[in-house]
Amino acid sequence: MIFTSDNWAGAHPAIAASLSAHSTGFAPAYGASELDRKVEAKFNEIFGREVAVFFVGTGTAANSLALSAIMKPGGVSFCHREAHVVADECGAPEFFSHGSRLVPVDGAEGKMDPASLEREIARFPQGFVHAGQPMAITLTQATEAGTVYTVEEIRAISAIAKAHGLPLHMDGARFANALVALDLTPAQMTHELGVDIVSFGGTKNGCWCAEALVFLDPGMATEAPYIRKRAAQLFSKSRFIAAQFDAYFENGLWLDTARHANAMAARLQAAIETSSQARLAWKSPANETFPIVPKSLAKELSAKGALFYEWSPPRSAAHLVGADETMLRLVTSFATTQDQVDRFSELLA
Repeated sequence: MIFTSDNWAGAHPAIAASLSAHSTGFAPAYGASELDRKVEAKFNEIFGREVAVFFVGTGTAANSLALSAIMKPGGVSFCHREAHVVADECGAPEFFSHGSRLVPVDGAEGKMDPASLEREIARFPQGFVHAGQPMAITLTQATEAGTVYTVEEIRAISAIAKAHGLPLHMDGARFANALVALDLTPAQMTHELGVDIVSFGGTKNGCWCAEALVFLDPGMATEAPYIRKRAAQLFSKSRFIAAQFDAYFENGLWLDTARHANAMAARLQAAIETSSQARLAWKSPANETFPIVPKSLAKELSAKGALFYEWSPPRSAAHLVGADETMLRLVTSFATTQDQVDRFSELLA
């Protein structure tokens, strides 16, 4: 019963097979192979327009290079208070963007509140050199709370970004999980709502090590090749990232794996809702579930073979957890089985 992280899951067999199939022979290096070009064309297809795609090895690299590409001196980017980019990336975005800052924005269930976002931006008035200058807005989709920004919520944040002349970046480490939860196309969830740059994740959804930085307007990507190279993210054998994405997109595999992960999370949440020993902190449509349980039950679940993380509750939800309780984070993946979920549910029951 492994619910620690979708990063713990291995590679989907089809993706492993693609890596094996492309492991022999010779191909041009540094993104110049036919397979690289094929996958780049596939990104154009799924986003419904010409985009600029840069393969990288990690989500942290994608986020950091996205902000580096739009860096301003004294720049400030705005994100949710518990966003991965500010809470879990060891200062990499600030480091690679030459000391720009990330300003946290409050909001319930992992999503920035538009009014709070406006207030934070107002703290950096144009022309006040001592404060620095707003540089970008970055939102996480799906969020670190397992929730997803709706079309209306993305549109509201995009309107704020456009009103202030700020690029809008989407951290899509769990892009596919959000996409299928909303039943949208990539275009409908991004550039049609005003998103400019996407960190497109595959690793959490069945790939071995495949992330991409996607500029939805190629004109914004003029510096990206040099930024990626300088950050040591230009892989010589990039065909092996391309091989993963090639299988990932084939016959909609990426959507199927995300649907399965989300469905397993929904099954977990249904069991928690009927349990007398646990309750949901909030409902989430993606593949992360956050129950609140007695500390004694968390120890019992762990002793009986369940693997998970006890989770520090978000600031907006800290009041939900009692003194003798703890919040858990349960993450499902393409490799989570119904049997694992049902065994865990039996322990709760």
